[in-house]
Amino acid sequence: QVQFVESGGGLVQAGGSLRLSCAASGRTFSPNTIGYGWYRQAPGKQRELVARITSAGSINYADSVKGRFTLSRDNTKNTVYLQMNSLEPEDTALYYCHGRVRDATGEYDYWGQGTQVTVSS
Repeated sequence: QVQFVESGGGLVQAGGSLRLSCAASGRTFSPNTIGYGWYRQAPGKQRELVARITSAGSINYADSVKGRFTLSRDNTKNTVYLQMNSLEPEDTALYYCHGRVRDATGEYDYWGQGTQVTVSS
């Protein structure tokens, strides 16, 4: 069973840093068949894209995190990392990892259970 599992959330003061990880498991992945995304949802707000990397390696960031967050991937570990620097209280949210896996039968979407990030002022 394919799973995407997040880790690394926590409580940090404004201006601090956290690194989130998302590990894919459950099958053998080829780097060019899996893309990842980080989304977040704050209380009372819609889920929004934070950053994503496609199977081809293209990276996009939300305007609100550009220059502060960095997405990277380790294909040997089927893991992506979201380095979050200069955190602001507005970054407080439940962060979800999204995975899109392509194989001979189609394209499939998976979601992790989320990891909480809380930034205190």
